[in-house]
Amino acid sequence: MSNPCAWSLTDLESVPQNGLKVMSTFSCGGGSSMGYKLAGCTLVGANDIDPEMQAAYTLNLHPASYYLCPIGDLLKQDLPDELFHLDILDGSPPCSTFSMSGDREKDWGKKKHFREGQTEQVLSDLFFDYLDLVERLRPRVAIAENVAGLLRGNAKGYVRLIVDRFRTIGYKVQCFLIDAADCGVPQHRERTFFTALRDDIEKPKLILQPKMPWVSAAEACADLQQLTAEEIEQTRPAPSAIRLWPYLGKGCDFFSAHEVLGERPTQFNQSRLDGDKPSCTITSCVTQNQYHWNECRKLTMRELIRLGSFPDNYQFRSRSRAGYLIGMSVPPRMMQFVAGEVTRQWLT
Repeated sequence: MSNPCAWSLTDLESVPQNGLKVMSTFSCGGGSSMGYKLAGCTLVGANDIDPEMQAAYTLNLHPASYYLCPIGDLLKQDLPDELFHLDILDGSPPCSTFSMSGDREKDWGKKKHFREGQTEQVLSDLFFDYLDLVERLRPRVAIAENVAGLLRGNAKGYVRLIVDRFRTIGYKVQCFLIDAADCGVPQHRERTFFTALRDDIEKPKLILQPKMPWVSAAEACADLQQLTAEEIEQTRPAPSAIRLWPYLGKGCDFFSAHEVLGERPTQFNQSRLDGDKPSCTITSCVTQNQYHWNECRKLTMRELIRLGSFPDNYQFRSRSRAGYLIGMSVPPRMMQFVAGEVTRQWLT
């Protein structure tokens, strides 16, 4: 019997189409886009600033139109008429300055390179660039995703500004905090979703309450445990992990093992997964962060793909690039749930 978490890019070809048109901004490697496709939508355009993301996106998803540029440039360009008749404008503005980790408030309002070699941008302003594009294109619905930290602490002030901006440009907006595990993804990943309906469309308020059974990491990867020689080499544990492994419980961070040994706690962001539960959040630096539940080793690329709900045959350049891209992306099955409910309740 095949693993229910296994799927392929070719599966998208057999999804019944609903006729709804979507454009994805900050499209990364296409996690959101694949979710919309799984929900039966047609992707008519994608945008990102990162050439590596463009390469991965186009290699795997073959978009009809791709705009490699800062989102602000889309406000100045001549765009095809099709983009002014969208059903959904999707966006996942870079969210590191709203995350509960790192410098957070210290980075707000400062120009930063999102990744090396890219245009310098004020990351905390990019959400409002997305909203300017919503105002220009006037889609029936706008869906924007961001980190859970946007709803916590001083970042709540940004939420108020975002909501006010949506209302000013003529949209009724709701905000939801959703865990990917509740959408059938074998990974805990809390994300904030703003869903906004254009004022001239009358529909009841959206209900987003995913309650799908959790899928454990071990269940999702059950058929992937026979490693190749290359995978064995790529997932070798760090010496520190080998030393701490006997003192590290399933589902525990590495710092807990330091505490057991009476040492100064370090490695707060490294953990051993619990195979009986969904994975903890896969981050963009996953090559060093998450370890297998039963074996003292890092996760293989095939395991990362499953835990991110990506298709098994998605083409990555390397394991490290897979970890980065999956860690940056909205899990496709998570967006499939959100897109499915939005289309069902608001657009059909």
